[in-house]
Amino acid sequence: MREPRFWSVDVDPHSREAAPLTRALLTPLSLAYAAITKRRIAKTKPFDAGIPVICIGNLTAGGVGKSPVVAALRKHLTTKTGQRISSLSRGYRGSKKGPLQVDPSIHTAAEIGDEPLMLASFGESWIGSDRAKAGAAMAEAGVQGIIMDDGHQNPTLHKDLSIVVVDAKARFGNGFVIPKGPLREPIAKGLSRADAVIVMGNGSVPSELEGFPRPILRARIQPKGPPPLGPLIAFAGIGRPEKLFDSLKDNGGDVRDAVPFPDHHTYRADDLKWLRQLAADHQAQLITTEKDYARLPEKDRNEIATYPIEALFEDTHKLDELALPLFAKT
Repeated sequence: MREPRFWSVDVDPHSREAAPLTRALLTPLSLAYAAITKRRIAKTKPFDAGIPVICIGNLTAGGVGKSPVVAALRKHLTTKTGQRISSLSRGYRGSKKGPLQVDPSIHTAAEIGDEPLMLASFGESWIGSDRAKAGAAMAEAGVQGIIMDDGHQNPTLHKDLSIVVVDAKARFGNGFVIPKGPLREPIAKGLSRADAVIVMGNGSVPSELEGFPRPILRARIQPKGPPPLGPLIAFAGIGRPEKLFDSLKDNGGDVRDAVPFPDHHTYRADDLKWLRQLAADHQAQLITTEKDYARLPEKDRNEIATYPIEALFEDTHKLDELALPLFAKT
């Protein structure tokens, strides 16, 4: 699904666009959602896998750049520590529940989810709908550290370090909990369990983080190379497709049209037929994200380019101060 417009931080809260009546009607559901999350966290005893677990989570629905942060942190800590460090994902929308280690040569996005498959293309990646069982299986298999992609609201696996990622532009949306807004839990509750915050992208630190007593790091998403030459038709089914479109344009891409799809969209034959016709009409090349590419049927990947990105931390010294002591103990 696409986020309702009234979830956005850019909407005047007093305008018709903010849908005040809709928000009022959704208030009881938001209160119930927040209460269920609070109760689940309070009543669950986390399982300790016996190896360091770093959770990269967020407080909102939608894309904030967690997966690139997971990939960058996994690579950084593997290099720094020389240990076997793997990412762990839920495997959202995948048919396999795990726990299992992802093998890009045999697994598909339909089986294990698009993000784990993407993460497995340049590092060790596991999935497990039951995070506690996955943590135990990974430790038994010899994994020495876990970078958990999402799961700040999942209390089943003990976390040694919880980092919340916040998009500098989208921030916390309208400040309300799902479905009244994009929040998975109230801001203060979520931040109270965070050991650090990463603010992604350009822009000032959100005002909601004023007084946050723990480290605030900055990072940004950067393309690994320039866009392809020539006319482009960009398409994406991610949390915020405009991130791809803006990045292509900002880095000199000749984007003739940009087509957004819902997050984690499963591309059907008619979607791809229409996209190819659109590209033919503009005499352009189709281009998408690595995450979307992972969801494309293998037979339909021909002549579709990807735009690889990576997360870059502005201050790796702060990051090392937070994370490296965990691995010194193992």
